[in-house]
Amino acid sequence: MSPTTRRIVLDRFCDGLPEAADFRIETAPMPVPREGQFLVRNILISVDPGTRARLSGKASYVPPLKLGDTVGAFSVGEIIESRNPDFAVGEIVALAVGWTEHVIGDPRGFVRRIGDRRLPLAAWLGALGVSGMTGWFGLHRVARLQAGETVVVTSAAGAVGSAAAQLARIHGCRTIGIAGGPAKCNWLTETARLDAAIDYKAVDDLGAAIAAAAPKGVDVLFDNVGNQMIDTVIPLMRQNGRIVVSGQIDAYNQDEAAGAGIRNTRAVITQRLAMQGRVVFDDLPEWGGAEAAMADHMLSGDLVGRWEVMNGLEATPDAFAGLFRGENTGRRLVRLGPDPEGFPQDQSLDQPGDRS
Repeated sequence: MSPTTRRIVLDRFCDGLPEAADFRIETAPMPVPREGQFLVRNILISVDPGTRARLSGKASYVPPLKLGDTVGAFSVGEIIESRNPDFAVGEIVALAVGWTEHVIGDPRGFVRRIGDRRLPLAAWLGALGVSGMTGWFGLHRVARLQAGETVVVTSAAGAVGSAAAQLARIHGCRTIGIAGGPAKCNWLTETARLDAAIDYKAVDDLGAAIAAAAPKGVDVLFDNVGNQMIDTVIPLMRQNGRIVVSGQIDAYNQDEAAGAGIRNTRAVITQRLAMQGRVVFDDLPEWGGAEAAMADHMLSGDLVGRWEVMNGLEATPDAFAGLFRGENTGRRLVRLGPDPEGFPQDQSLDQPGDRS
């Protein structure tokens, strides 16, 4: 019998909040690498809020999936067969292919070698991967962050937000995180060591709560939520403030025409504000230095990596849907196989552990 693999495909377009039933598991022939390619056994795959933008069958900032397409995702895995002399069997790589047990790696696409084994493998899908790089370049390149500024980060307990918030604190900024629920807010102040955390579910007037936490105003807003949040913060921003539009988790499940708009545009003029969106791959040539700096921050204890791990490909659809129910704490991953030897499992990195 020929070898097979399993993958998760889009079974129906998402309408509103995604559900596990929007996806199905398929068995497919094991992919065979062509000349110049290699075959990877996925070890960990990620579930990311941004994937939602591809699941409605409508154009977004990324092309939509068709029914029956493998759902895209980031993963780390081990090369088990290679027809490329530059990539050896046994190497560990990060890819951007999908929710599948085996993938074909092609150097013409997104491939990152993982040679640094000082941190758990999961870190390469968190602070050392797309989440951390989004925070790093959003703050350093887009926001042009300066020490002493006041930074507000929304969805601050999530994968991107927790990285961005801690980087702002490391840079010497007063950092305020916004998250949902006391447990997340306690983590932000006690473990991530932010100056303040606001539970948006527990305040009647979010704008007033932010103003109280930032009495001198906000220099940088790093937003992962969407227009309604941006509109709340704009009037509180200082002269020459900068807004980094990183994600829109509130808007992914809404029809674009029905989504909230930005009304407080007068403040954009009076306060000379700048607002810019970003896609993490814009800065891919500079990732090496940022990865090394983030690894040093983690190893020194300045930056806490946070992830939770479910077990088995079958857990993936509900793990993804749970992101939009507010269940995740940091980076949410699914384990498909054992780690290779040589990667530590350091509980001091606030790894919540197996939640299957």
